[in-house]
Amino acid sequence: MTTIRCDIVSAEAEIFHGEATLVIATGEQGELGIAPRHAPLITRLKPGHVEVIQANGERQSFYVSGGILEVQPQVVTVLADAAARADDLDEAAAQAAKEEAEKALADRTDAMEVAEAQAKLAEALAQLQALERMRRNLKH
Repeated sequence: MTTIRCDIVSAEAEIFHGEATLVIATGEQGELGIAPRHAPLITRLKPGHVEVIQANGERQSFYVSGGILEVQPQVVTVLADAAARADDLDEAAAQAAKEEAEKALADRTDAMEVAEAQAKLAEALAQLQALERMRRNLKH
């Protein structure tokens, strides 16, 4: 089985390093599936999930707060501002952040605060979606 090396790194640490048969991530233009021998590519990532399917069929789910995806002939690199394994995410904290951001948007203060609240809401929703995807994959 053909594989491609996958590295997921954040500003703080290397989150994942291994061989994959498929890497799924959310780019600016939509969801991407990167398989071995994919054409070279560089794109921005939206906050959301990154899924790595390993040669043994095991799925690893990660959350990234955004960043860059780079595809080279032998390696896929995810350079994230912040990243975590999906099973390390704190659902209660993400839910609280979502509710706080929604409340700030409902109160409609100045434009800078609205933009900040919208960004926090997008990040909290992306974390909750990563957790939901991980749960669905565990059921299969």
